[in-house]
Parts: sequence; C-alpha cells; structure tokens
Amino acid sequence: MKMILTLSAVSVLCLISMLHVYWACGGRWGSKVAVPVKEGGDGPTFVPSKTGTLLVAVLIVIAAMLILMQGGYLQSFQANIISKIGCMVCTFVFFIRAIGDFKYVGFFKKITHSQFARNDTWFYSPLCLCFGVVYMFVLL
Repeated sequence: MKMILTLSAVSVLCLISMLHVYWACGGRWGSKVAVPVKEGGDGPTFVPSKTGTLLVAVLIVIAAMLILMQGGYLQSFQANIISKIGCMVCTFVFFIRAIGDFKYVGFFKKITHSQFARNDTWFYSPLCLCFGVVYMFVLL
C-alpha cells in the first residue's frame, strides 16, 4: 500500500511539474483554468511569470524527490532529518493549499463562478489534500 501511494503521488507530481515547464515554455493548454479569476470575472487574479512557473516546477520535483527519499525508494539518498523536515513542510503546504485562502482557492473559497473554481473544488484541492496525506503517511 505504501509503495502504491508513494509512487502514484510521485508520478502525479512529476506530471504536474512537466505541465509547469510546458507553460513556462509558452504552452497554452490548460493555462486558462490554472489561475483563479477575479471576483467580477474580468481576468485572472495574477499573471504568472515564466521564471515563477519554472520555479514552481522545480519545487514540485523537489517535493517528489522528498517522498522518494523519506519512503526509502532512493538507494543513493537515504532518509535523514532534512528529508523529514522537507516532508513536514510539504504536508503543511499541501494541507494549507487544500484549505485555501477563503476567497479564491481551496475548499472554503467564496469565489465559485469560474471554471478554475469548479476545477479547484473537484480536482485541485482534493489532490492537494491527498498529497498532504501521502506526505504524512511516509513520515510515519
């Protein structure tokens, strides 16, 4: 069970990272529903930069590596205090992302009129919650 959860989470995180690299390189598929929309529906709440998008991609790969390290699936890197603290941080970050900012993202958002909001409710936030659970699972 632990192996299935770990490898599934790592696979999805790597796919999400590759999607961010695709967006940073100018790709458009899925980008319209990846950013929250303002209250009046008149545009995104922010426009991500290429550098920021690449940084997110790198952080997601690091998060995936932390799961592998802490789970004991990397022979060359053993679990240590750094991987443990990293997994704790990732647990916190993914749970906070799932809860949200109480306005645009998360389970408790108020702005629910956009396609992003619908995707966030049914896909993005539950996925973050699952990632948080996986990180907790590999810590135990």
